[in-house]
Amino acid sequence: QVKLVESGGGLVQAGGSLTLSCAASGRTYSNYYMGWFRQAPGKEREPVGGISVDGGSTYYANSVKGRFTISRDNAKNTVYLRMGSLKPEDTAVYFCVVIRQFPPQNSGSVEYWGQGTQVTVSS
Repeated sequence: QVKLVESGGGLVQAGGSLTLSCAASGRTYSNYYMGWFRQAPGKEREPVGGISVDGGSTYYANSVKGRFTISRDNAKNTVYLRMGSLKPEDTAVYFCVVIRQFPPQNSGSVEYWGQGTQVTVSS
């Protein structure tokens, strides 16, 4: 079992930046692919991006490519999502995840979910 706790969500104006953090505990965190998903109101959860065990490979959804950056610090058991040039359509609950399939394709790729953190981008 892996416990994931996200932090850093909030309200930001369009064009602004925000960094989410995810602290992992439980099983050996550094052995897992990690990632972020999001769910906007009325929509299904979708992958935002993922990062390999050593951090050497990353994946991003087309909608966030060039604007979001995923990183991890295995010594701190933490994964980050830096979001820049935010748009109102980025408004969603963001979930930190352990993924069993890299790159993540859909919710079926997820082994463990965090509780989620709300990100709201105002226009």
